[in-house]
Amino acid sequence: MPYLSKIALNPRRRAATALLSSPHRLHAAILAGLAVQPVTERVLWRLDSTTPHRADILVLTDSRPSWAHLVDDAGWPGADGGTPLIADYTPLLERIARGREFAFRLTANPVHNLPRPTRPSEQQATRLKEGADNGSRHRGFRVAHRTAAQQLQWLLKRCERHGFSIPDATTTPPAPSLQTESQHLSTGPAVTIVSRDILRFHKSPDGPRVTLSTVTYEGRLRVTDPDTLRASLLGGIGPAKGYGQGLLTLAPLRTSEDEHG
Repeated sequence: MPYLSKIALNPRRRAATALLSSPHRLHAAILAGLAVQPVTERVLWRLDSTTPHRADILVLTDSRPSWAHLVDDAGWPGADGGTPLIADYTPLLERIARGREFAFRLTANPVHNLPRPTRPSEQQATRLKEGADNGSRHRGFRVAHRTAAQQLQWLLKRCERHGFSIPDATTTPPAPSLQTESQHLSTGPAVTIVSRDILRFHKSPDGPRVTLSTVTYEGRLRVTDPDTLRASLLGGIGPAKGYGQGLLTLAPLRTSEDEHG
């Protein structure tokens, strides 16, 4: 039975600052919340919001976790609002049906593979040299998409394989007196990039630096293949899942009645 958790950390505590500065450390702390060790189940997580006063982490696990260690070391133990929320994820999975629409949020690492990067990093240059020296064929290099347009296309090209489509955004049509025969409303897909970031950290003090380009998308999706979408929710989208990438979450769409009353 999958569980979705929400854990609040206090960025003003030293332990929280250390965790939030390194996805590698935060991933290890999250895995420590599962009783069966070593962890073999798929664990997805996302840093959903961070301010000087609060950082929220969403975690999706197959087994029921305990976040007492995170609360005690880096949260607000005993305070109102400091208790983690742990919810059974099954009811949401059961509501997924072909044609149904949901609001969604996804933080991902949009990348593509190249045989040779234009500007190889030190590690990539070493791999290229080793391949040239021993005559072996090297695998392609995983390179991050840099522009917002590339990052948006990365998601749009992957929708169908993950069981959903992104419909066109809706817009309020102009008043009848303002419409003309040549006037066309083109709003584009109902998805927005709400944040972009580059994470840099080390797995160990003397290890190589890891660099990740991350993008957070928000929008509206339509279910095209319920089983495939469920698998994507549980398995994540894209690479770097251990570093807080790939967790897709859904929410019921707000209606105009919800907004006004």
